[in-house]
Amino acid sequence: MAELLIELFMEEIPARMQVRAADDFKRLVTDKLSAAGIGFDRAEAHSTPRRLALVVDGLPTAQADVREEKKGPRVGSPEQALAGFLKSAGLSSIDQAEQRDTGKGVFYFAVIEKKGGATVDALPGIIDAAIKELPWPKSMRWGSNDFRWVRPLQSIIALFDGVVVQGSLDLGAGFVPYGGETQGHRFLSPGPIAVTGFADYKEKLLKAHVVLDREFRKRLILTGAERAATDEGFVLKDDPGLLEEVAGLVEWPVVLTGAIDGKFMDVPAEVLTTSMRTHQRYFALETAAGKLAPRFVVVANRTTTDGGKAVIAGNERVLRARLSDAKFFWDQDLKVKLEARLPGLKDITFHAKLGTLHARVERMASLSKAIAQALGYSASETEQAEIAAWLSKSDLTTGVVGEFPEVQGIMGRYVAYHEGQPAAVAEAIADHYKPLGPGDRVPTDKVSVAVALAEKIDTLVAFFGIDEKPTGSRDPFALRRAALGVIRLIVENGLRVKLSKLLKEAYLSAAYVLSLDGLVVSHEPVPSGVNSSYSALDFAKLERLHDFAVTLTNPPPGHTYQFSALNQVTADLLSFFNDRLKVSLKEKGVRHDLIDAILALGGEDDFVRLLARVDALSGFLATDDGTNLLAASKRASNILRIEEKKDGPHDGAVDAGLLSQDEEKALADALVAAHKQAAPLIEAEDFTGAMAAFAALRAPVDAFFDKVTVNAPDAPVRANRLRLLSQIRGTLNLIADFSKIEG
Repeated sequence: MAELLIELFMEEIPARMQVRAADDFKRLVTDKLSAAGIGFDRAEAHSTPRRLALVVDGLPTAQADVREEKKGPRVGSPEQALAGFLKSAGLSSIDQAEQRDTGKGVFYFAVIEKKGGATVDALPGIIDAAIKELPWPKSMRWGSNDFRWVRPLQSIIALFDGVVVQGSLDLGAGFVPYGGETQGHRFLSPGPIAVTGFADYKEKLLKAHVVLDREFRKRLILTGAERAATDEGFVLKDDPGLLEEVAGLVEWPVVLTGAIDGKFMDVPAEVLTTSMRTHQRYFALETAAGKLAPRFVVVANRTTTDGGKAVIAGNERVLRARLSDAKFFWDQDLKVKLEARLPGLKDITFHAKLGTLHARVERMASLSKAIAQALGYSASETEQAEIAAWLSKSDLTTGVVGEFPEVQGIMGRYVAYHEGQPAAVAEAIADHYKPLGPGDRVPTDKVSVAVALAEKIDTLVAFFGIDEKPTGSRDPFALRRAALGVIRLIVENGLRVKLSKLLKEAYLSAAYVLSLDGLVVSHEPVPSGVNSSYSALDFAKLERLHDFAVTLTNPPPGHTYQFSALNQVTADLLSFFNDRLKVSLKEKGVRHDLIDAILALGGEDDFVRLLARVDALSGFLATDDGTNLLAASKRASNILRIEEKKDGPHDGAVDAGLLSQDEEKALADALVAAHKQAAPLIEAEDFTGAMAAFAALRAPVDAFFDKVTVNAPDAPVRANRLRLLSQIRGTLNLIADFSKIEG
């Protein structure tokens, strides 16, 4: 068995592209080996800032012989069919084909045997195709070449069983031949290095100041940074994303520690760390109490004769310039109150069809108040939620956010505290964007929850209102993320709120505020008694409308947009939320069919109650009673579906006088008892208790199907028994549509 080693050596690859490129190259090569019938034991990909490397072990030196059979036409077929078969099979005469009786006639078969060639002969085509097919987010051409690559490609190692594969990559205006030499560290070990295999390659690179293994580089950086922090009396701030990026910037990591000038330490820590992280790739250090320390860790790509003193001094000088800008903006921004910045939001367009950011915060303020009232907040909490919503976007006009967009919200919190705003308001300004993703923290403070919900619900209603919905993988306004954020805010905080009511509040707020922003010119249809100018909309009247739509105009161009009808937007969004909920719960192991079974009953937009139903249903189906009752329910539904196609629905009350057998009488009594017991339990949201009531149906249902013939010859008796089956379905549907449950 042999080894294949490939290295693509080039100018520095952007850090964010390295891991994906190494994995893609591994996939392309191994897929092509498999397609060529060449097996292997393992494949391992590596990446550094200047190279992608792949080693494939356990390759055969020769490909296996292949025997292929090709079925042809029936014996006696026309000459044209026989000629086509001979051509496709590579035969010169029909006598070279075998005749076989397949049981459906005698057919011709061609047996084609191919001798396996040397593996090395197949490798140039595989390597060449894999290089050319490797996808890069961005690529370039250099010189007069037609070939596109992420950075100029300088050399290619292609060794099979220690011998150079004969071949080269065509660049269009030149070639890069396959070889057996690489380069060490650009500064510490320049010059060619000849290698004979992967073990030799890895060892010689290490001697040439290149750590090939990315995970090992990460461990070296992390261990060195933690040791440096400890030596300074501090703790390294955890930052996995920065660690990943820095590992893609250096081939020979050297950890150094620098100092932050004390005059910058009054600038918010998030601003300082963002500047260090985003612009300089520095690791921040913290005190034992979690405060930002006046030190940073920088990872250099080489050792120096002075122990890194010049490198540290240079980085400190660059950082002072960066932080001087941050401090200037910070000092200037504190001079203007958040409320005074509100008029500036009128100059920022949120979306061409949805008005300005000022209109957006006005909608959010109205919706935050409605959410707070729906959740039973106190008057002061409701007022704080409204204030926080008004001020939530004001920091977008600050110099700090203009320079460091990553701190939007956080900057607003600091300014709010500086102004003396209540802590709940300040924290809500920072938290209203949360959660930003599945791993992000969910706000728990009441004011923060209201404003965060308002921000996301307004986004969803506004974009669904102008028919900008996600399609397939396209979601330019991150509406899926917003919906998952709403779900997490509701579920993780245990909020008892009807989502449909909040969606309608958001819609009506959007219609009203956009009218004040000068965008609404008419509404369709015009409801009786409602002022067509929209200046004094009666929300109570609008809530009673079943179909309300707004036509928006965005002057000066005068383009007209339709803001979809209230009921349609609400229905579409509830369906969208249900889909997101199923995705979210599926990741946690919750069966999607159980969610569908609850949602199929309709009218369930209280997520906390819905999940309680799902939990109770899941627990019930895990029991023998639940499993048997599910089977009986499906049996009843199947019978009803067949019979109702013949003579329509079999709803209505069961005629006790037509019940002749003890088993059907017992089932009728059990259904009445189960319904009577379960209904109040469901009303009280004791879904587990309701399931216990349903469990009592198992024995009479089993006995009914064992002893009673549903399709009796007597038509009235048959119809009565079908109504009894319909009652089984109806009783179980008190908590879920059992027909939606798989199994």
